[in-house]
Amino acid sequence: MTTSITELTVAQTHERFERGDLTSEALVERYLDRIAAYDDAGPALGAVITVNDGAVARARELDAAFDADGPVGPLHGVPVLLKDQIQTADTATTYGSEAFAGFVPDADAELVTRLREAGAVVLAKTNMPDWGSGFVGYSSVAGQTKNPYALDRDSGGSSAGTGAGVAANLGLVGVGSDTGGSVRVPSSCCNLYGMRVTTGLVSRAGMSAMISRQDTAGPMARTLDDMVRLLDVLVGYDPADAATAVTVHSRDSTPYSDRLDPQGLDGKRIGVLRDAFGSSEVPTADAVTAVVDDAIDRMASAGADIVDPVAIEDLAAHIDGTSLYAYQARHDITSYLADLPGTPVDSVDELYDGGHFHEALELFYKIADGPDDPDDDPAYWERVAAQESFRRAIERTHAEHDLDAVVFPDVQVVPPEYERYYSGDVTREEYKTNTFIASQSGCPGLSMPAGFTDDGLPVGVELLGVPYSEPRLLELAAGYDSVTDARRPPETAPPL
Repeated sequence: MTTSITELTVAQTHERFERGDLTSEALVERYLDRIAAYDDAGPALGAVITVNDGAVARARELDAAFDADGPVGPLHGVPVLLKDQIQTADTATTYGSEAFAGFVPDADAELVTRLREAGAVVLAKTNMPDWGSGFVGYSSVAGQTKNPYALDRDSGGSSAGTGAGVAANLGLVGVGSDTGGSVRVPSSCCNLYGMRVTTGLVSRAGMSAMISRQDTAGPMARTLDDMVRLLDVLVGYDPADAATAVTVHSRDSTPYSDRLDPQGLDGKRIGVLRDAFGSSEVPTADAVTAVVDDAIDRMASAGADIVDPVAIEDLAAHIDGTSLYAYQARHDITSYLADLPGTPVDSVDELYDGGHFHEALELFYKIADGPDDPDDDPAYWERVAAQESFRRAIERTHAEHDLDAVVFPDVQVVPPEYERYYSGDVTREEYKTNTFIASQSGCPGLSMPAGFTDDGLPVGVELLGVPYSEPRLLELAAGYDSVTDARRPPETAPPL
């Protein structure tokens, strides 16, 4: 039976199940060994908050089902890492908050139900900043998640533990969430594929809220094929989340996995959003730009027509004028808590007054200062309207240049040293991310591994589409993937 599982894919896993030289139980045990070796000990990555005590038993049940009737579903036996804002009825869900240490919800989130029905094994819950409040990897309940490519640097957030855990082969695939970029930032920082879908394609039922107009879960994986297999399971209508009604009319029944055409870039038009690249006056921005430019050159080599540059009208003003964190997050988190049975804390006010959050989380202070009800504030509605204007500006850029997608760096700089967050040397304004573009316009965005800087730090490149253009983005990504070998396992977590 195989002993090494590093860089294993879903397809390879299923091939080994069929051959009989690997079982789901053995696979889960190997990942648990890696969590013990590299997350609990060794480099102490800090990606995992809670291991699912029932994972081995679940895998054993799946093996019995496989022997009797074949695979249960498309993710049969696949161990999945879940961001710890996604409810699991058999494992604690902390939301990154010390106040919720050991809290076990009464019911699974809808996406967990979908994963279980597809045959997946929920392996562990992963670290995140308290209530998703930042693009960082530290929480009051579990401390810092280290970047497996540079242990003194941050993993990116807020799906920090999922990003670091999947990158370090502590699970086969992972699920994060994305309100402002929380799937794509850690994917960029950790050399992964990660996707934010158009809001509404994935149910949020059973996930803690941040900004309901923007919240979505999303897949994260080491390979494009794995990411899309996971995406196919997550997307679909859920009566418990009215926003998912769009899935009925926004896409056909064709699986996303059928869109992975190795020639997917041939003849396609990609616009380069130079306004979203970092200034050469900003430390490390040039290093990121060089890696992204090389990725764009590979797109051209695969047949893409590169339109360089293109612009989104009033981009900076749109980003600044469409942010809803200070207006909506306090209300939405408190509303979520009010509807959740058995919580130890019932509101953002209680979390704040009790000091139940990591003190270095700048955004949490802003959230705590938000209004009880944003509907009463005209400035809130101005920003909601501005989001629609932002979306139209992106659609106009696509139309004017006949584009299939727009491309830019996910993050303009390399992952920062996390100690500089604690000292205040690095602030949110200095960690320049472009992921707000998709999130605050309601558009889909796909982060892809671009490569590494000369210092060995990962860089991500993002494809931005118009609403419901996921199939096209995945087609483009498959073309990119066919000419790219940007995946590199971190040396801090070698095969056992």
